[in-house]
Amino acid sequence: MIIPALDLIDGTVVRLHQGDYEQKRDYGNDPLARLQDYQKQGAKLLHLVDLTGAKDPKARQITLIKTLINGVQVPVQVGGGIRSEDDVKALLSAGATRVVIGSTAIKDPKLVKKWFENYGPESLVLALDVRIDKYGNKNVAIHGWQEDSKQTLEQVIEDYLPYGLKHVLCTDISKDGTLTGSNISLYQEISKKYPTIDFQASGGIGQLNDVKDLKDSGVAGVIVGRALLEGKFTVQEAISCWQKG
Repeated sequence: MIIPALDLIDGTVVRLHQGDYEQKRDYGNDPLARLQDYQKQGAKLLHLVDLTGAKDPKARQITLIKTLINGVQVPVQVGGGIRSEDDVKALLSAGATRVVIGSTAIKDPKLVKKWFENYGPESLVLALDVRIDKYGNKNVAIHGWQEDSKQTLEQVIEDYLPYGLKHVLCTDISKDGTLTGSNISLYQEISKKYPTIDFQASGGIGQLNDVKDLKDSGVAGVIVGRALLEGKFTVQEAISCWQKG
């Protein structure tokens, strides 16, 4: 599945380079029109990141998110600095199909496991950003990649499997926003190791061949952000590429 993604700061569509707020590119303040266009082209799931809320949970763009979700007919998953149960509740109430949880899943696993029990694994996506070292260890980074969690991807997954973990959005940090292709071997390896999990690949998609390369990697979905914003290809082209394999 192709999952078009938008990152939002104060209602504007942006892209950060390697997660850096100082290095951002603006793509206009018409997120709804973009999402509706992605839906029209056949997207079956959309991905939103509230970067304003990630920086300051009190400034979460709930009204905007609600408007965007109500403006489309397909499921929307939303993330961005989810730190409390109130954040989860607010997004689910706003109509989000799933809430994407990053650093908090590592920092406060006890809390997040409670959310799995309360809301069910279908409502939650763990976003795990990995930095792969020279020995091949997949170290999970947190807090906008500023900090190493001292845990590997496998350790985090194993920790949540007993709670029904179903959806994992995995990003190879070195690829994010680069348009240089995905880390295929990473996705092949983890999809094979954890067949019950629907992995979403994220980072590096720059051309249709990158989508094609992921086709047999075992991932359930591919997050595409910058490439769509920059017109490298359309959602429709990506979907037909994914379906043809």
